[in-house]
Amino acid sequence: MAETNGKFDFAIDRGGTFTDVFARLPDGRERVLKLLSHDPQNYRDAPTEGIRRVLEEETGQSFARDQPLDTSQIGWIRMGTTVATNALLERQGERTALLVTHGFRDLLHIGTQARPALFDLEVCMPEVLYEEVIEVEERVILRQDSCQLPRNEPKRIVKDIMLNEIIFLIPVGVCFRWAAHEKAVGSLAKRLGFTQVSLSSEVMPMVRAVPRGYTVCADAYLTPKIHLYLTEFSEGFKGGLKDVDVLFMQSDGGLTPMEQFCGSRAVLSGPAGGVVGYAVTCYGFMEKKPIIGFDMGGTSTDVSRYAGQYEHVFEATISGITLQAPQLDISTVAAGGGSRLFFRSGMFVVGPESAGAHPGPACYRKGGPLTVTDANLALGRLLPSFFPKIFGPGENEPLSTEETMKHFRTLTKEINQYLSTNQSSSSAAGGHHSEMSVEDVAMGFISVANEAMCRPIRALTQAKGHDTSEHVLACFGGAGGQHACAIARALGMKTVFIHKYSGVLSAYGLALADVVEEVQEPCSLKYEAGSYSKLDSRIEQLSQRCDQILCKRGFSSSQINIEVFLHLRYEGTDCALMITAAGHPRNAHSCMSGDFRTAFTKRYLKEFGFTITDRPIMVDDIRVRGSGKSGIRSKVQPKAGQKSPRPIKDRYLETSVYLWEDLYCDHSIQGPAIIIDKNSTILVEPACVAHLTEDGDVCIDVGTGTQQCVLGTELNAIQLSIFSHRFMSIAEQMGRVLQRTSISTNIKERLDFSCAVFGPDGGLVSNAPHIPVHLGAMQETVQFQIKTAGGSMQEGDVILSNHPCAGGSHLPDLTVITPVFRDGMRAPVFFVASRGHHADIGGITPGSMPPHSTCLQQEGAVFTSFKLVTGGVFQEKAVTEALMAPAQYPGCSGTRNLRDNLSDLRAQVAANQRGCQLVGELIASYGLEVVQAYMGYIQSNAELAVRDMLKDFARRRRHETGSLEVEAEDQMDDGTRIRLKVQIDEQQGSAVFDFTGTGTEVWGNCNAPRAITFSALIYCLRCMVGQDIPLNQGCLAPVKVIIPSGSILQPSQNAAVVGGNVLTSQRVVDVIFKAFQVCAASQGCMNNISFGSEKSGYYETVAGGAGAGPTWNRRSGVHTHMTNTRITDPEILESRYPVILEQFSLLPGSGGAGLYRGGDGVTRKLRFRSPVVLSVLTERRSTQPYGLHGGKNGAPGLNLLHKMDGRVLNLGAKNTISLDPGDMFSLFTPGGGGYGSVDEQDGDHQLPSKRRCL
Repeated sequence: MAETNGKFDFAIDRGGTFTDVFARLPDGRERVLKLLSHDPQNYRDAPTEGIRRVLEEETGQSFARDQPLDTSQIGWIRMGTTVATNALLERQGERTALLVTHGFRDLLHIGTQARPALFDLEVCMPEVLYEEVIEVEERVILRQDSCQLPRNEPKRIVKDIMLNEIIFLIPVGVCFRWAAHEKAVGSLAKRLGFTQVSLSSEVMPMVRAVPRGYTVCADAYLTPKIHLYLTEFSEGFKGGLKDVDVLFMQSDGGLTPMEQFCGSRAVLSGPAGGVVGYAVTCYGFMEKKPIIGFDMGGTSTDVSRYAGQYEHVFEATISGITLQAPQLDISTVAAGGGSRLFFRSGMFVVGPESAGAHPGPACYRKGGPLTVTDANLALGRLLPSFFPKIFGPGENEPLSTEETMKHFRTLTKEINQYLSTNQSSSSAAGGHHSEMSVEDVAMGFISVANEAMCRPIRALTQAKGHDTSEHVLACFGGAGGQHACAIARALGMKTVFIHKYSGVLSAYGLALADVVEEVQEPCSLKYEAGSYSKLDSRIEQLSQRCDQILCKRGFSSSQINIEVFLHLRYEGTDCALMITAAGHPRNAHSCMSGDFRTAFTKRYLKEFGFTITDRPIMVDDIRVRGSGKSGIRSKVQPKAGQKSPRPIKDRYLETSVYLWEDLYCDHSIQGPAIIIDKNSTILVEPACVAHLTEDGDVCIDVGTGTQQCVLGTELNAIQLSIFSHRFMSIAEQMGRVLQRTSISTNIKERLDFSCAVFGPDGGLVSNAPHIPVHLGAMQETVQFQIKTAGGSMQEGDVILSNHPCAGGSHLPDLTVITPVFRDGMRAPVFFVASRGHHADIGGITPGSMPPHSTCLQQEGAVFTSFKLVTGGVFQEKAVTEALMAPAQYPGCSGTRNLRDNLSDLRAQVAANQRGCQLVGELIASYGLEVVQAYMGYIQSNAELAVRDMLKDFARRRRHETGSLEVEAEDQMDDGTRIRLKVQIDEQQGSAVFDFTGTGTEVWGNCNAPRAITFSALIYCLRCMVGQDIPLNQGCLAPVKVIIPSGSILQPSQNAAVVGGNVLTSQRVVDVIFKAFQVCAASQGCMNNISFGSEKSGYYETVAGGAGAGPTWNRRSGVHTHMTNTRITDPEILESRYPVILEQFSLLPGSGGAGLYRGGDGVTRKLRFRSPVVLSVLTERRSTQPYGLHGGKNGAPGLNLLHKMDGRVLNLGAKNTISLDPGDMFSLFTPGGGGYGSVDEQDGDHQLPSKRRCL
């Protein structure tokens, strides 16, 4: 289908800055062209202009720009475009309305309730895409055999939906649970004249209301923009392209006809072409070795993986919007050619800020900052003479080496001055700093940028069980060739592949892609013999639909390939995998499409390290993907000859420079060398050898290097930044392994866990940004084990602990600690640890979060220093006995979910083992002394950042008040005071945090172990620093903490503490921020809700309002400060538990008024379908979150119970109660405080609400 006779074929990637054109000419020749995507002075549309130029230059005919192009000579056009991506990023889509089930108007605003940046007090999150919400009185409840609710008469749903009141007939997105209701409303909307109506059941019929709602909104928001562009594009051709086969690339890597191209599947249209490009061209040539795609652009770098099949994901978050649609698994890191360069507190920092297209890098002559591009230019890796003269204000000048070097000289002077000032401390460590040259500084930033780009590649490979060194690095994009050799070497890769069209590979990939048709429908069957006939029937129907559609598009049966996927998961888990049965043919125990059970268990075992043999497998969705094979094959061959390539000129270190077009196949180029073509520059580093393949591509053999510089223990500012990345990468990879291998909803889905690396003294080295309340507490746990069991630790031992006296936060948070040993050394050289919240470990109530516990034993199983693994053997019997031990206490039970406990503990052991391996690899690369030296330097760097912050605060405080002392006080709902006085030493940048005057230990469970206060303190200090610094024990080095023994912040050994972790921790943060006048109080509570019976149990924490600050309005409906766990999707909640979620929305007016307004809390109403025991553990019910500087307080929360007999009861802040079927619990969470007096302005900074209920 792709081959045309005597016509021009075009594949075009319309990017945000440049448009790339690949043209196949009638005689088989190929051309590539790059032009600006926006140049209104010369042309209206870049793709049309690209086609016009090729036709004009190749045919010799003149085609006027202001006239539609003749299509008689055009065979096909394929396009990828960033129209949808840019509209989403810039929020430039169409004005949109959302129709949603009554009670859920703010569901998409709340989302998962997690904030994207842990230490961002402003809580910057993209706004929702709709501007109007219509709540519709409709509801369908899933059937549950155990349901004991009375049946009600069905309600009419369409009668009162006044769609004609929506202004200007804007696009409409509809998201209900029941497809029939959506279709009824959609039909009504179309009759009223709405031209764009998106139904979630058609856009993406998958379970989970939140991502499906985001997706349908994105579709309604973006599709009109796409259609507008397609209309304008078609108008540039005679006949509106009616006789031309026009296809567009979707996010999943498949092409679709222009008229079916829609917003929800267009967001990755551009990057998808590049993935197809390297997959088709590189995989076969490299003898089917797995490939890592490396696409480095101006502001970011995309990485992806291909190993014979495209790796898809079905949920991805882009610009704050979670899209539930098939899309290629592409990870993006904010490090590109335009990433800015900084030197902060002794560290080289690259990004995430970007110079953008305007003003661009310093070398663009528009007053821009230093960037990665400037660093490459300063090192001679970019040659201005080979770039067009399109820079400067008049866009007629070359790249400016002088401007770049001027900026680098200034920065180098600043760096050398800093190093000289800090000479004494580094000399004491045994090192001596010589002055850095401009080239040293530029190379340092390149090294740091390379390490930043290695992190997502490690996550894409190592964290999923793949060996990174076994991959080939396929490099494309304009900037990637300058970094490819260094990145491949750092990751142990042996080969770099760069296609001849690497500079326009996304466009070329469009020419190679298949036409794809996908259909999908939800399913709720078990994968078992009794369901096979139903599955086979539904699969056959969907397959026929795909086949018929592709046949209508001109494909023969021999060109069509049908793939069947089942979205499978183990019953009772939330982790579903999209499975194909390829390689697993059908048998007597499978459905007709293949042995999905074997395929699923093998994939699950590889992904997660275990299977759950005694649980049924559930089918959530059926997906069928039909592909029409239509890609072209390149016929252009490079020049052959015997001559050696001739270098053009030399730069630095006798580096030869070659033009790609002058190279002959089979000739080798020894590094160092530079290869240049019109669209890219390739650096062949020393010890690397490049050669041209028969197809004209560049293949580089990456050597290890013969003269690698041996790193010493003295401080090197460049290596400091690199080691910071490496240590953080270890903690992050541990977290990914834990999430993959765990089984419980709490860890796998709600992400209630943390992973960290510790030094030989137990001091925190790096902590991945998971849960703030774990930050400082884990360090105390490791140090306790060193003191009590240090001498008895052996290789192969793993320790389990959760006791508050041993650094525990509360008992459900189980900490697993693994010592890292080296040969010939008796003591551990490092420690790794993971802490995860287990849903139940016994105690007096299901969920192990009892509201009225008065001693530790009532809260579950206790571990002080328990050998979970001894000599490499998991102590299952012993730990099972310990988990069941709480049953010996009156009114208590052992764990109610032993199977999940054991599985999650094994997952924590596996995560720690991965951390041990990575630490070992780091030591093997650099040596133990060097790694431990840089561990110390990283901790010192964090210390320095905190000291600088304290000095700056002290200067401002002394100037404003003349005092260096601050204090604050707040209280718990029972009146217990949390009191703090801080004395700051301006010269040293140190402080004493004195909690003397804080209330005594309480008869209840709001007592907070000492480690909780340290967690709150390290969190607050990190937030106040205001920049990305290593998170480790160095943050606490400038701080002395005084906590009175016997107080609520340092209770006795057997005090109940479950509420201290989730409630008192938030109040400690409130008090610290109040003392420093940072921002108004946030909701000050985690709103812990649990319910269950003997058969099931559920636990959640619920969002509230964030506090306003000196320059920002609040965020409503978000988790704040010491927690950041996700909330279970409404559809998952109702399908798994005996509950109906009646309402989940914001609580208008609960945020405090002010110049900047506090965030609103939420309303969450749960109606129960069978008898359960409900436990409520909350705060801020009788006290209010404070406002600052004249801002009003936030509203307190409220817990109400609506009985079936009509009574409404106030449950108070903490309670446990048995509920009957039909009873409803209503949770109203606190709002955040306001900041600044409203009198300072006419009104507060509050956007008007347009939401309404019809």
